[in-house]
Amino acid sequence: MVKTNIMQETDCRKIVDQKGCFSLLEYTKDVSVNHYSAASEFYAAQMGVRKRQVVCNLEGGGIIVQAGAMQWTSGKIEAVTNIKGAGDFAKKLIGSKVTGETAVKPRYRGVGTVVLEPTYRYVLFEDVAAWGGLVIEDGLFYACDDTVDTKVIARSSLSSAALGGEGLFSTCLTGNGIVVLESPVPKDELIVMELTDPNDEVKIDGNMAIAWSNSLKFTVERSGKTLLGSAASGEGLVNVYRGVGKILMAPVASSANPLSALANRT
Repeated sequence: MVKTNIMQETDCRKIVDQKGCFSLLEYTKDVSVNHYSAASEFYAAQMGVRKRQVVCNLEGGGIIVQAGAMQWTSGKIEAVTNIKGAGDFAKKLIGSKVTGETAVKPRYRGVGTVVLEPTYRYVLFEDVAAWGGLVIEDGLFYACDDTVDTKVIARSSLSSAALGGEGLFSTCLTGNGIVVLESPVPKDELIVMELTDPNDEVKIDGNMAIAWSNSLKFTVERSGKTLLGSAASGEGLVNVYRGVGKILMAPVASSANPLSALANRT
């Protein structure tokens, strides 16, 4: 039997969230520094720029992870691909080209522990069933229970794809289980909107929604009733979500970080 102290809290790491088989470790301070980088690492930690690591404790179940995200495993863990055949591979390959996600995502099953690579991005645990199906922005998927189905869905209209800044296709998660997302902003900054009536609608200026219920209809429309009115308001086109469901929104529009290749993972 393999024993490890990965789940033991220390002065440097804490368990900050748990859901299902997933636990989130946060390294509250980085002491693996020298006198040149100590000051910058200290102030980075004060602003929440910290390493975070997902630990999955499996008891006969399984998880699917983003390719290259696994750091180490212990116990009787079997790794297989999520490809069911040539046709399934072709479908997943096409989906990866339009969403930016990897086509082949390893599946880990058995009894033991799977530890993912540390990341400097913020980590969210979401219950897919509670969302009634979850549509996520490209690049957010990190891991999920293998009881969750992932598929690529097209936008409901060309206007939403061409004008909304969201792309032609999105990743949709359905079924029962937990999905692990890498968020561009911390959970405390995210805004949750719940639409409870079929006639409810939310209009957002820009692609600030990082995830939303699959039951919502997404379109892009003028902010005003006329082109002149839209121009006068200074808003132009807005992303519109209608129906019953939830929206997870960042306070600022997501944008590419030139340092992401260095800061994303150690």
